[in-house]
Amino acid sequence: MVASSGTDSHAGDAASVPPAGEQKKLDAGALFVLESKGSWLHCAYHLTTSIVSPALLSLPLAFASLGWASGVACLVMGAAITFYSYNLLSLVLEHHDQLGRRQLRFRDMAHDILVFGAALLGGQSLKSIYLITRPEGTMKFYEFVAIFGVFMMVLAQIPSFHSLRHVNLISLILCLAYSACATAGSIHAGHSVGAPRRDYSLSSDSQDRSFGIFSGIAIITTTYGNGIIPEIQATAAPPVTGKMFKGLCFSYVIVIMTFFSVAISGYWAFGNQAEGSILTNFILKNNSTLVPKWFLMMTNLFVLLQLAAVGVIYLQPTNEILERLFADPTKHQYSARNIVPRLIFRSLSIAIATLIAAMLPFFGAFNAAIGAFGFLPLDFAVPSVMYNITFKPSKRGLLFWLNTTIAIVFSILAVLGSISAVRQIVLDAKTYKLFTNIQQD
Repeated sequence: MVASSGTDSHAGDAASVPPAGEQKKLDAGALFVLESKGSWLHCAYHLTTSIVSPALLSLPLAFASLGWASGVACLVMGAAITFYSYNLLSLVLEHHDQLGRRQLRFRDMAHDILVFGAALLGGQSLKSIYLITRPEGTMKFYEFVAIFGVFMMVLAQIPSFHSLRHVNLISLILCLAYSACATAGSIHAGHSVGAPRRDYSLSSDSQDRSFGIFSGIAIITTTYGNGIIPEIQATAAPPVTGKMFKGLCFSYVIVIMTFFSVAISGYWAFGNQAEGSILTNFILKNNSTLVPKWFLMMTNLFVLLQLAAVGVIYLQPTNEILERLFADPTKHQYSARNIVPRLIFRSLSIAIATLIAAMLPFFGAFNAAIGAFGFLPLDFAVPSVMYNITFKPSKRGLLFWLNTTIAIVFSILAVLGSISAVRQIVLDAKTYKLFTNIQQD
């Protein structure tokens, strides 16, 4: 889809509709969801929310599979390569914009993916809060996933990506808050009397160790993943040149602060016993906690609130598809003709994602699978290939071969990581039943 870069504040007004002969070119998804009104700071808010999410709480688990040296190396490489790749992708988008062919969506360039992990983590956070207040409570895990899904149905009705800018500023503050809490909690737990014995050794089984390495890489990749760079850049008001680079620089300051502090402190405190979410390690089997209960409850509340923002931002590509299919761009954005299908189909998409999350609550394994199937090729391989195709750097130069190497290496890792992630899901499926009642993966 090629859209004009001049979409403005009158996009939702029927008075701005072009003559009848041009109406066939209108796209409700671009008009209503991908409004181009934002500044570079708004892009930074969107980028931070889409990258710095509660998935970072699984980074100590990745370290448990990789060990200290490989874990830190992969975290550093992930930061460097994703920043480089996202900037390449932004340059490609800017190039097409300057040619008058602004690309608004990933599928305009390749394809898009759907992520539903927010529903799982939302249910886990809700249940953690519930068990802290009512240790003998009988509510099941899938009930909390359903409650969070209903909450997401309400937030899903927010009309456009640009209208999320203030929500995502709050989200940025929340991610700093729960990352600081997770780091402080890990340090406190590591020094507490009831702390588990720290063991940093890797599996003695060569097969398990090999699969664990690829799974750990996939988890780190997922945590850095951002499958909606074009949609975020589409929210920037023209001219877009340089805005995404500023936004990326701002965002990656937050990324480095949060990712490294949580990963290192969590792995230091719990070693190879790190869980799919480090907050789970704060609760012992006898329901006592390694940190004060009020502190754990507050941290889970921060996670829960930010998850809502993360879920909504990753709904935007789906919302845009639904608007394009079912909305009428010749009618006002808030007319009954457009509000009714928006309410029905956005709610339906949330219901489907919530149902899947409640049925298959293996967040750590699904986190790795999503990274291997989606984010590894989408965030590492695709930008390098698109840059080479668009700008055609000399095959004798370093840039061409750097991009080609990145694309090949991470395509291979995507295949290996997918095999490892599917294997782990199969192993989890032997342990759990559909709608099983668990605290964490």
